[in-house]
Amino acid sequence: MRNFKKTLALLSSLAMAGTMFAGCGGGGDTTATTTAGGDSADTTAAAGGDSAETTAAAEGGDSAAAADEGKVFNIYAWNEEFKGFFEKYYTVPEGITVNWIINPSDGGVYQEKLDEALLAQADAAADDKIDMFLAEADYIKKYTDTDATLDVTSIGVQKADTMYQYTVDAASDANGVMKGVSFQCCPAALIYRRSIAKDVLGTDDPAAVQDALSDWSKFESVAATAKEKGYYMTASYAETYRTWSNNATEAWVDANNNLVVPQAMKDYIAQAKNFMDKGYTLTAGVWDDEKTAQMFADGKTMCFFGPAWYYNFSMGNAQDPEKGCSGDWAIVEGPQAYFWGGTWLLGATGTDNPTMLADIMNTFTVNEEVCTNLVKNEMQFSNNTKVNEAVAADPEYGNAFLGNQNDTAVFCELAKNIKFENKTKYDQLLNENITTVFLDYFKGTISEEEAYANFYKFVSEKYPAVTVPAQ
Repeated sequence: MRNFKKTLALLSSLAMAGTMFAGCGGGGDTTATTTAGGDSADTTAAAGGDSAETTAAAEGGDSAAAADEGKVFNIYAWNEEFKGFFEKYYTVPEGITVNWIINPSDGGVYQEKLDEALLAQADAAADDKIDMFLAEADYIKKYTDTDATLDVTSIGVQKADTMYQYTVDAASDANGVMKGVSFQCCPAALIYRRSIAKDVLGTDDPAAVQDALSDWSKFESVAATAKEKGYYMTASYAETYRTWSNNATEAWVDANNNLVVPQAMKDYIAQAKNFMDKGYTLTAGVWDDEKTAQMFADGKTMCFFGPAWYYNFSMGNAQDPEKGCSGDWAIVEGPQAYFWGGTWLLGATGTDNPTMLADIMNTFTVNEEVCTNLVKNEMQFSNNTKVNEAVAADPEYGNAFLGNQNDTAVFCELAKNIKFENKTKYDQLLNENITTVFLDYFKGTISEEEAYANFYKFVSEKYPAVTVPAQ
């Protein structure tokens, strides 16, 4: 018990700030109570507060609850993306109440609230125990490498061959023990405007566009042409960051707790400075309004970068019925294959609902009907290779937003090259802040040496135990 609390105390000390958007959609600031039973649902919502708690109780479900299990199933999350899928595709066992505790990720609120609850887990009343919680790629190791999470294979979760291996690696501890699953796989693509590509390259055909953008040297050459024609190549100085960072061959922090700036990050810094100096990109942040305004039909930006969740949830301007340009888009691999984000479902040590926990995880990974619905109805790329490959081969399937391109077919190929390596518990804060810390350098107001000094200072303040390079 003491070891468990000691581990969780360490987790709490590592609570990270940030606004990572992977997994789609920001955390809500409403409180809602939904009671489902029969054919009707009553919903009450009250605005205000930092969290959303939703209780759903289903009567007459098809799943059988173990007689000796708890009657309340608590799920911690930072937004309602998975909650929506859960309520559409999972049948809650009769007599079980599902309680959603949702806090926004902004400012580290989600992890702070989660860590507080995990610290109290051992002594919590049965109805208050966390049963399952969600985590993102940038900080999942913070939880999987501790005893706050349980071996989910021990409660009946299948480590299926149809899961993408990197999603299994991400959810496993250093000994290979699987602590959870992901319901989605997140290979990411270069998303381009077809009409702008036609003007710049003379074609919008994905095969031809990929050939023109297949490495960073070609990408820069096309950026120069785009500028000549009055376009931006990207709409944010941070747009390509995840392509570089998720291909890094070194970890941010080495085995001796020394900060390492991977070569991939140095290459990104050089590219961002070059693009800013030459006017190939905007000074907007990756989530800034100035950038997203470029997604309207009158936008002048050719390329955006992201996975399926990005254009589903983060390109609302492009999908606006009056000012948008749905259908004027397509995807290709671009200069490098990479992934971005994803949402993992982790099992909390101390859950009193192991049967339902395993059933949820298996439903969203090995149940082919549910996984097919995620792809065809929700435009997700599921964590089931068999389902994805079937959709990829379906001649009737196409994504209207992408001009009826079969994006699942593209992502099936991209997913083959994803690896989850060199990740640490420090990644979220470092990944989210290096781009902003270097912005003054990109703008030319400070030197590169000053930017590195600012970054080292930031790291020292946030992680005193990490040794930064001598200055």
